[in-house]
Amino acid sequence: MKRIAFALSMLLLAGCAENSGVVKIGPNAYMVTRQAATGFTGEGTLTADAVRQANAYCAQEAKVVQVTRTQEAQPPYILGNFPRTEVDFMCVDAQKEAKRPLESEGVK
Repeated sequence: MKRIAFALSMLLLAGCAENSGVVKIGPNAYMVTRQAATGFTGEGTLTADAVRQANAYCAQEAKVVQVTRTQEAQPPYILGNFPRTEVDFMCVDAQKEAKRPLESEGVK
């Protein structure tokens, strides 16, 4: 009976969602990852949660987040390949970010 209880508890732990928290990957470069516990969670929710965590981290330093890269897991979401997102970002001064022209507007 104890073996069954132990095996069930290990399966439950293995099925939990994984969140890295903010990880420093370079000078003023950080990463946040989120992974769903099942294949039924949308990646949009995971990415939004990761960006919210990045925003909160930068706000602690009185800065704003600048996302540099996002990457999502590709389907099919089976055999442990559950929805996953990775967001790389930097924390920048809000005033400098506001003055930076948008590349999408064709301003270089």
